[in-house]
Formats: sequence, structure tokens, C-alpha cells
Amino acid sequence: MPKVVTNGVELEYVDRGNGDPLLLVMGLGAQLTSWPDGFVDTLIALGFRVIAFDNRDSGLSTEMSGSGLKRGDILKVLLRRPVSAPYQLRDMAADAVGLLDELGIKQAHVVGASMGGMIAQEITIGWPNRVQSLTSIMSNTGDRRNGMIDPKLALKLRRQGDPNPNDREAMIEHSLELWKWISGPTFNEAEAREFTTAGIDRAIRVEGTERQTAAIFASRDRTAALRLVRTPTLVVHGLVDPLVRPSGGEATARAIPDARLLMFPEMGHDLPEGRWSEIAGAIRQNADRAPLPV
Repeated sequence: MPKVVTNGVELEYVDRGNGDPLLLVMGLGAQLTSWPDGFVDTLIALGFRVIAFDNRDSGLSTEMSGSGLKRGDILKVLLRRPVSAPYQLRDMAADAVGLLDELGIKQAHVVGASMGGMIAQEITIGWPNRVQSLTSIMSNTGDRRNGMIDPKLALKLRRQGDPNPNDREAMIEHSLELWKWISGPTFNEAEAREFTTAGIDRAIRVEGTERQTAAIFASRDRTAALRLVRTPTLVVHGLVDPLVRPSGGEATARAIPDARLLMFPEMGHDLPEGRWSEIAGAIRQNADRAPLPV
């Protein structure tokens, strides 16, 4: 896969299709390969040129330095205490815009999932002339009153602890257990094991995930800035999401003028295969609301 250097980091990316540029921004600790191939194929079939990349501290992109937020610190988040981080979501947004610069793309449709939705919001806020349409999936506005983790899941995560990154099998089982907890009722364990194993064999960034976690909670509440967004926006969320509860999607849709909110009863913090076509179609419809590119 190719790489670019921008904003002081090296980003691994993939570029597929020949249609309207669409930037996919992945979530916490996830990699560009975390986007399901079938979902990406559907987007390409709907007329998009799809660019996906590894965020800093994920996959094969630059590994940063500094302290992050460990699972044992989750109480600090739930109590809404200040969090420090080596970088913030705005820095990660600048990385993504730099990738578009390096690819010569002046405007793109931007789709982000989970932390990627937060980054996509920051791109839209900070570089509104670069974003033709915004899709925020299973994310929130940064307001800690909405879209926070279910306390029961937080307790599970705290008890689960961290695996030994040098123990491949332990890492696979640890990640698989997490996917079981956060996914909806259509969770397929066999597919998840295959997906999880491939990701772990590609790259393991435990400390990188901790730094990304810190970046999420050290970053601003975007609610006020989102009220100024005039970009066509789609918000997608699952009604049984325990990691970013549904109030996060509802708050995002309330904040952005004329945003469309699409919620699914069987969707957790995942992208159910049975909804790929519907979600991709909604992204296409939202993109078609955008003015012609400059």
C-alpha cells in the first residue's frame, strides 16, 4: 500500500474506484482494513472513489510518543475530569486533510466511524470548503453528557485488563471478546475472528490506542461549532450501541442544521452486514445533496 508524509506524520492509505472522492476515517485503534470489503465495494459501485487510511498511532502509519489513557483511567472520563494527551482530534483531522492535499483532492465526501466520526466532524468544522458532505457513524459531539460508554461496559473493560501484546493468541481472544460486547445481535463470531486475526497480524498498537483514547477526551466539545456547519450531513447510529450510546448520534443530528438521522434497532458499535447496502445508499443520497464540486 502507498504512503504519504503530511503534517509531520506518515500515513498508510488505499485508493480505490474512479468516482466522486470519498474519504473513510476509521475509529479508535482500528485500521484502514477495518472497513468491511463488501461495504467498500458497495460504495464504489455507487460511484465513489474511496480513500481509506490508517490514522496516526494505528496500523502502519506513524507511531507517536507520550502517555495515553489506560483502561484503568476510565473513571476519570465518567466523572468528566480533565484529560491530557500528546495530540488532539484536530491534529488527526489535519492529517486527513493533508492526505487529500497529497492526492490532489480539493473536495471530498467524508465518512467517519466512532472516533473517525469525531475526526470527520473536526475536518468539516476546520476545513468546510474541503468537505462536500459529512457522514458521522456511531459517534458523538464531544459533549460528555451524550454518547458516553454504558457504565456496565466500562466496568467490564476495567476488569478485563490489557493483554500481553507479545502474545498473539491472547491479543486475538481479548479483541474478540471486546467485539462480542460492543456488537449488535447479528454478531458473527467466525467472521469476527478472521477479521480480528488479520488486523492483529498486520499491526499491534496498544500504546497508540491509549494515546488516541486520550485525544478523544482531551478534545473540545464540538456542539457549538457543529451548529455552524452547513454541509449536507447524515448521522448513523445503532440503538443498542453500548460503547457510544445512541444519545451521541441524536446529539450530533440536533447540533447540525438539516442533518438526517438514521438509526437501526439491531446495530451496536459495528456495521451489520445486513445494513451495508442501506447505509451506503444513504451516504450516496446525502452526497447527492451537496453542491457541485468547486
